[in-house]
Amino acid sequence: MGTVTGPSHKHFVLSQAKIKRAQRALGTKTETQTIDRALDLAIEENRKNRLAMAANDRFVKSGIQIDDVYGALED
Repeated sequence: MGTVTGPSHKHFVLSQAKIKRAQRALGTKTETQTIDRALDLAIEENRKNRLAMAANDRFVKSGIQIDDVYGALED
């Protein structure tokens, strides 16, 4: 990643209704807080997804066998 810098002014055309829904969902007071929090959530979700995929890869590569003792997975 690049160097983190301070805030910068950006100009976007966004749905006002979507911003207000996000604001209520996130409990934020301003539109800037709402967008900043939504970006934080997107970044965190991506981090969690990468960790989950890595854990899944490690599990698959471990060679552990799982027995379907109840026959629930049979076609």
